[in-house]
Amino acid sequence: MCWDNAVAESFFGTLKNELVTRHAWPTHAAARTALFEYIEGWYNTRRLHSSLGYQSPG
Repeated sequence: MCWDNAVAESFFGTLKNELVTRHAWPTHAAARTALFEYIEGWYNTRRLHSSLGYQSPG
């Protein structure tokens, strides 16, 4: 059976391009905090999502 994971692949690609490759964090906790702030503060609230008809889920 084949599952379409394009939404997840798009998310992780965006995450890598917009956050991970642009910063270096001194600790694991700092990286975890940055990831949380990116996902909850930007990606989920203001970013337009093509899978939702270019609407923000927030």
